[in-house]
Amino acid sequence: MAIPSISLVHPTGNPNSREAALALGEAGLLRDVITTIAYDPRRATKALARLPQVLQSSIAGELGRRTWLPPPRATVRTHPYREAFRVLLTRSGMARRLGLNYQSLTDWIYASLDRHVAQAHLNGLKAIYAYEDGAATTFQAAKQQGILCLYDLPILFYQMSRQIQAEEAERFPELASALQAAQEPQWKLDRKEQEVQLADHIFVASSITKQSLLSAGIESAKVSVIPYGAPTAYFQPQAKTDRTFRALFVGRLEPRKGIHYLLAAWKALQLKDAELVLVGINAFPQGWLSQYEGDFRYVSSVPHASLGEYYTSANVLVFPSLVEGFGLVLLEAMACGIPVITTCNTAGPDIVENNLEGFIIPIRDVAALQEKLDWCYRHPLELAEMGKAARRKAEQLTWKSYRESLANQVQRIINIGGKQ
Repeated sequence: MAIPSISLVHPTGNPNSREAALALGEAGLLRDVITTIAYDPRRATKALARLPQVLQSSIAGELGRRTWLPPPRATVRTHPYREAFRVLLTRSGMARRLGLNYQSLTDWIYASLDRHVAQAHLNGLKAIYAYEDGAATTFQAAKQQGILCLYDLPILFYQMSRQIQAEEAERFPELASALQAAQEPQWKLDRKEQEVQLADHIFVASSITKQSLLSAGIESAKVSVIPYGAPTAYFQPQAKTDRTFRALFVGRLEPRKGIHYLLAAWKALQLKDAELVLVGINAFPQGWLSQYEGDFRYVSSVPHASLGEYYTSANVLVFPSLVEGFGLVLLEAMACGIPVITTCNTAGPDIVENNLEGFIIPIRDVAALQEKLDWCYRHPLELAEMGKAARRKAEQLTWKSYRESLANQVQRIINIGGKQ
């Protein structure tokens, strides 16, 4: 049995970081998880029950996104106060009144935890596993102590992301304010650059993310592509209850997701007995979507547990992102037996065989979106077979496989001392 010798750091937690921690824990490599707020539902049920009913669901929903169950032989170490303060500022509206935006507060949390880990959590480690925007200071200190720096990059490296979004801002000046990567401050870009240079190895979930690193001069041997897993137990096929053709998008509604191209394609098609459903927080400039009023049905952000009913009510998921590291919604839809239309700038090429479980199209291609949507509309039987193939593929792309691949690669890197 390996001696636990790795700490994993993630300020807020998400499905892929939890699975990475579990992978290291199952392999006996993980000493601890370091985060801000860690929620253990097994211990908190009684405490929540004491709260007024009106507060229970909202607080449980917020905490549910922070679930960290201790992986085998590991400890979860929390530093909650700054993050609790950030949530209070954001949810109460105080941040807006004080002129603080969401991203600046998030950057503060990442940088604060990064500094603390560098100062207090490196003793006795062989390796530190950290994520984009939260690793620069930690990696600097780790290098001085001979600790391996393992880096997880969940989205395109900033150079490619920034270029695409800057191009988009030129194409659509009215959307420029919603294209964040084109506006990131230089200090943040410098941190991202520093992180990849200091990293001994970089883990990504898609080939397009690896390509974004190669384009920036990172050696191929320094990067491992390990696709995420499908939640096949959580999301399962269900019989559709109506005959309306339904195209679905799930995710944050913003220009980098290519929503404006999808809306243009859908409006041009004018399909009968069909609807486009957009599920997620609207991050377009205020009032921009009103020009498409009546062309789509909008559903604001819903609990993750409720997404299954939206997937299974659809005939096809459309995910036309310009900039994406993976796109877990692709595997969620496929787990529900829903084929997908997505771009080459997502994990689509890694998890979807074109014309079998769905379609891969270029970014910004309204004509291709129209063509594939029209085909789906006019070929319901073939589309249903694609959905069955999508479910079969999802059953092959398991989180267990992700964990085994990640743990094996980390162990290999430790054995050779991080030298490629």
